[in-house]
Amino acid sequence: MAANPATPPAIELKGNLLTLMVLRILSTDLEQIAAQLTDKVAQAPNFFHQAPLVLDFNAIQAEDEPLDLPALIQLIRQRNLVPVAVRSANEQQQALAVSLSLGVLSASPRAERNAKPIATPEADAKAEPEVPAPTELTAIDTFPQPYIGATKIITQPVRSGQQVVNLQGDLIILASVSPGAEILSHRHIHVYGALRGRVLAGVNGDTEARIFCQQLEAELVSVAGHYQVNEELPDQFRGKAVQVFLEEERLKYQSLDPSQR
Repeated sequence: MAANPATPPAIELKGNLLTLMVLRILSTDLEQIAAQLTDKVAQAPNFFHQAPLVLDFNAIQAEDEPLDLPALIQLIRQRNLVPVAVRSANEQQQALAVSLSLGVLSASPRAERNAKPIATPEADAKAEPEVPAPTELTAIDTFPQPYIGATKIITQPVRSGQQVVNLQGDLIILASVSPGAEILSHRHIHVYGALRGRVLAGVNGDTEARIFCQQLEAELVSVAGHYQVNEELPDQFRGKAVQVFLEEERLKYQSLDPSQR
């Protein structure tokens, strides 16, 4: 039935940038997954409570042991997390996901760029053995490719519930960022006030991005998908002027006070 043009619209469907977390499944061992996921959630129960998750299966596609997806979904929901979609899934996993009322996303472009080449036997003999963890939790990386250049400057405080995004360069906030607010940038983020909300720099995967703030009290800090929640912030940098950057794929904090370096 065609819609009556005189009837006011009841819905609006449009695209948006939403911050989700990706749970990368690195093993099909459900016992290990359950134990490590329990430990992760226990670090910040309020932050993870009812948090939506995208499940990434790219790392287990070569595994001989199939993944019990219904059991995985159950154990995730038992920990008060909400799986909403899968990505990098094979045809069987996609069909199972649909039957479980989950969405299906295409593979992450960054995962394809970071894929390791197949090693030769000679290379394997020289390499150190690795013991993979069953899961890895990161910020989602489904933002569009960047336009290099423009810096966005915000002069007003960023209030709870507001989101400020710049996918073209640096983001400069000349005020405070309240709890419940969110700021995201392709490159660096500068906050000349208290930083109490969520801050995500390098959202397109730029590992050189940095975060600078005058007072670190953030709910979440993320650089190129590597993140820490408030409970994990180093105590010696809380409430201080600091910069945050990546070093060997780990977040590192450094005081902006020269006398404390």
